[in-house]
Amino acid sequence: MFFSCESDINKVQKLSKTSFIPSGEADTINLKYTDSGQIKSILKSPKMLDYGNIINPFTEFPKGINVTLFDNKGNITTIVADYAISYKKTSIIDLQGNVKISSDTGKRLETSQLYFDQKNEWFFTEKHFKYTDEAGGYLEGPGVDFSKDFKIFNMQQSSGEVNTIDQ
Repeated sequence: MFFSCESDINKVQKLSKTSFIPSGEADTINLKYTDSGQIKSILKSPKMLDYGNIINPFTEFPKGINVTLFDNKGNITTIVADYAISYKKTSIIDLQGNVKISSDTGKRLETSQLYFDQKNEWFFTEKHFKYTDEAGGYLEGPGVDFSKDFKIFNMQQSSGEVNTIDQ
């Protein structure tokens, strides 16, 4: 008698792959975060998956996210993305797919992926971006980091047209 065995690396990888099961799931969410009675942010998403029961907990928004941020002066920043994942230990949010950030003053940034450091209120990406200001000027290039209110803006390489507003 002859016996043989077969080793399929893809089957072995599937067996050893860790799959996470969410500890919580919600549809059509509308979360409001308040501090001292004032709304600081509103988060809306068609679906939220909470993986809070693992070593490195995270919350996933597989069907997109729409966030509105309010500062103490009443300024509003809106963030929209096709997908988002929020890492609880690092307070970093990874936004992916058609990421758009706009301020109520007319500033707008578009990119395919953007990270938001919640502790420092700081955005950053290594991906190509396009920034448009209220005067119609624009900048674009690979890699940018900036403050939540767009007041501090650092670009790695960029090109574009900047218009000045006479006062």
